[in-house]
Amino acid sequence: MQLKKIWNSKQLSTNIKVRIFNTSIKAVVLYGAETWRTTTTIIKKVQVFINSCLRKIPNIHWPDSISNSLLWERTNQLPAEEEIRKRRWESIGHTLRKSSNCITRQAPTWNPEGKRKIGRPKNTLRRIIEADMKRMNNKWDELEKITQDRVE
Repeated sequence: MQLKKIWNSKQLSTNIKVRIFNTSIKAVVLYGAETWRTTTTIIKKVQVFINSCLRKIPNIHWPDSISNSLLWERTNQLPAEEEIRKRRWESIGHTLRKSSNCITRQAPTWNPEGKRKIGRPKNTLRRIIEADMKRMNNKWDELEKITQDRVE
């Protein structure tokens, strides 16, 4: 553990330690997360790792315990699922603001033709986005309008 000296340091505030965590660990762990085909298993594994790292910052070890929500509140963090969803929507916003003839702009709405394998289809990025839109009562057309109205 190369960061152990930083986590155990009395001279650094918790805020500074959290900022170091966000830039050196969380950024690496969640790199490219906006394109992941997230499953509950993946999200749980990422969350467990992040929580174990966050517990080292205020020196919370096994006999002592606090709830995850209190830990996130103290360290000013979002749960991994929310963080990934936020990143995904930022990425979708960038994609939908591109010109209509750009291939990255066409990819989210592309619907392949032909036969597929037997069995339940995999949870693709498009299906995850559509599930999020259903939760927010949005449709692709509305989403495209919203992203175009953004002021840079």
